[in-house]
Parts: sequence; structure tokens; C-alpha cells
Amino acid sequence: MTERHAVDRQPAPDRRVFRAISRRTWLIANSTMVWGATTGSLSLAPGVFGRSPAVGNDPAATAASGWWTWRGPLGSNVAAAAEFASGAISPERIVWRAAVPGRGHSSPIVTDAAVYLTTADTVAGTQSVLAWDRSSGSPLWHEVVHQGGLPKENHRKNTEATPTVAFDGRRLLVAFYNSDAIWVTAHGLDGKRLWQRSVGRYTPTRYKYGYAASPTIYGDLAIVSGESDGPAFLAAISVETGETVWRSARPELTSFSSPIVARVAGRDQVLLSGALKITSHDPSTGDLLWEAPGPAMATCGTVVWDDRNVFASGGFPQSETTCVRADGSGEVVWKNNQKCYEQSMLCAGGHLYAVTDQGVAYCWRADDGTLMWRERLGGNYSSSPILVGDVISIFNEAGQAFSFKATPDRYERIGEGQLGSEAFASPAVVGDTMYMRIAEHEPQGRQEYLLALR
Repeated sequence: MTERHAVDRQPAPDRRVFRAISRRTWLIANSTMVWGATTGSLSLAPGVFGRSPAVGNDPAATAASGWWTWRGPLGSNVAAAAEFASGAISPERIVWRAAVPGRGHSSPIVTDAAVYLTTADTVAGTQSVLAWDRSSGSPLWHEVVHQGGLPKENHRKNTEATPTVAFDGRRLLVAFYNSDAIWVTAHGLDGKRLWQRSVGRYTPTRYKYGYAASPTIYGDLAIVSGESDGPAFLAAISVETGETVWRSARPELTSFSSPIVARVAGRDQVLLSGALKITSHDPSTGDLLWEAPGPAMATCGTVVWDDRNVFASGGFPQSETTCVRADGSGEVVWKNNQKCYEQSMLCAGGHLYAVTDQGVAYCWRADDGTLMWRERLGGNYSSSPILVGDVISIFNEAGQAFSFKATPDRYERIGEGQLGSEAFASPAVVGDTMYMRIAEHEPQGRQEYLLALR
């Protein structure tokens, strides 16, 4: 490979120090989400996750002060400790707006001081990671990760910068499809490259639709998937060095879903849908724990879960939403023919909430799939719903935002608003602020923006 793929070998930090500040404090520090059955409120309960707690970390404080990975601090797209005001999401709530060069569908990652995105410029042939000041939106830095090597073909709804950044407490990890491989690069908070590794070959032949899966972090591991009709894999790499720690072969079928680590049925599990299966792996070793049929060959949404079941939806060519028991029995508890292909779902308060490809919002009872209500919103969807307090918000691809109550009683509208001309990324909510990537169709051409709203 060219010199741009050489590894900048830095001295490895003391692992004992790193574990004390390692990412997903809400996972490693033995935390989970509890939904009050009577109040409908969210709280964090300790003592659930099996790994050693991160010394001095307060999971509730972590949930309030940052959104470090795809799907947020709880892995569920729930902003448990946020104070973002309910109501319609509209331009009047924008407190700053920053121009984003190029094009991408990655979602914002938020730390104490900054907001991060990836982007790609197909004319210049670059894939980059960018940082903005969290309070003002002022640009901090822009680092090119790859120059050249971009795939020649892609799906019209995908980009060359779709995976979301993962932050582990010290490093920013970015994944790109480049030069027929999936590359993960680690950057410091100043943008300096720490290391770069090829995780595996990625050579789709039948469906040349690009790449979309975001890395997930488990302790000192980053877990990455690469699923195509060529060599397919699920792998864990060291966040310190990028070296492969474990690797598991996947069926050679095209799919785009991101792996996610959940504490369900009494143990930590890496959950992944696609290749006509829902699968569970041990996040420490990669060993297959169980697999069950469904929902489709190709899925894009991330698996969601409650205390004993997991839920997945897709896809192509099948259309199905599936509930599977997470205890290793492989039991399919219920399924229906609704489809959330690109967008993920939400599970909260014993119910599953979804907005399908056809723009219909659903609430199903999680235990048995009973339909509680449905409501047509309209539009096409790639952005995933987010839950703040007891309000769910979701954007359609035309930038229209819908907000409604997370209640099984009925569809209870909160409000609607319009942000930009396109919305493909998903929002992040930290404290009293929502961060969202949108695009405007302006006279001089298409322009992306990162927005902060209150």
C-alpha cells in the first residue's frame, strides 16, 4: 500500500490508566437504563454490566456530558440525562450553524469540548475527520485521513463518509472504506494521527453500494464489521494499537448494519443483524453465542433490545421486523412484515417504536408484538429516532422533523418543523442541546451544515 497507510507507532499508554477513562462508561461501569413503569421516566441503575467499573466515573454524568459513539451513551439512542426542551424542532431553535465541507451521513459525536464528524470530497478524492467547538460552532481542525482510494461506485443514498466516529475517552476512531479494505484510524483530540490499520478486505461485487457500519467500543476494543459478497468479517481491534484481537467470519452476503454491545439476558453481547440472521457474539472473544433467523439479507438499522429480547428490522430483499429471545434458544418470539431498512428503531418502557420506510410510525408491545397504535407521518427515512425524556423525535430525508410522545396509549403529536432540505444523519442530544447534520439546496449548490439547537 502507499505511505498514507503506514502506521505511526506511538508508545503504548499504560493500560491501567486507560481503563480508568475508557469509553462507554455507561457500559463498562456497570450501568443500564431503567424505565419507570408508572412515571415513564428514565434513570440509570448500577451493577448490571459484568466488566470492572471505570474508576471515578459517574455513568449519569457521562450520559449528560457526552455522546461518544453511534447510538449514544446507552447504545440505544436514548438521551437519558438530557434537558433538551420538548416541542417542535424548528429553525428558531438553532443557536449556531457551521458549514461542513464535502458530503457525509455520519452522525455527530459530542465530547466535553467539541463535536466531530467525518466527511468525503469525491472531487478531491479525500476522506476526512473534522472538529468544531461545542459551545460556539467555530471550526477547530480538519484532518485528511485518506487521499485517493475512494470506491468508484456507491449507492445514491450512501456516501463515502457514512460511519460515525467512535470516541473512547482518549482517541477518536474513524472507519472508512478505502482501497478495497476497511481502514480504522485513531486520532488524538488535537487531530494528530496515532495509528492506522486495515481491518480486512472489503470487495463487494454484486451490490457495490459502499460501506456504512460504525465501530462500537467495548472496554479497550473497537468492534468493526465488514459484510459483503466477498470476504466478510466481524473483528475486534485494540484501541491502543489497532492490532486485531479477535476475528469472526461472517456469511459472504451484503449488509450494512452496525454492531452494538448490549447487556441483555444477563450477559454482554455483540448484536448484529443481516445475512438472513440476527447473531450474538461474546465481545471479549468473538465466540458465537447464538443466532436466529431474520429479518433479511441486507439490513442497515442497528439492533435494539430490552432485558430479554432483541429486535431487528429490514431490509432487502425481504421486509420484516423480528423479535428474538436473547437467551441463546434462538426462539423467534414474534415478527411482522413492516420494514425499517436504513433507520433503526427504539425500545423503551416495554414497547418498540418504529417509523417504517413508508413513513408510518408504529408502537408495538415488545413482549408479543401487539399493535398499540400507528400513524402516518410521511416521507422517506434514513435518520433514526431519538428519545429525550418521554419525547421521540425523527427526521425524514427531506429535513422534516416529527416529535411525539413515547406512550403506548395513542399517537400523541408534540410538533413538526423543517430543518434544511435533507436529513440523513441522526441527531445527538447532550444536556440542553441537540446536534444535527443537515444539507441545504442553495443557489450555489448543495451545502451541508452542523446545527446546534436548544
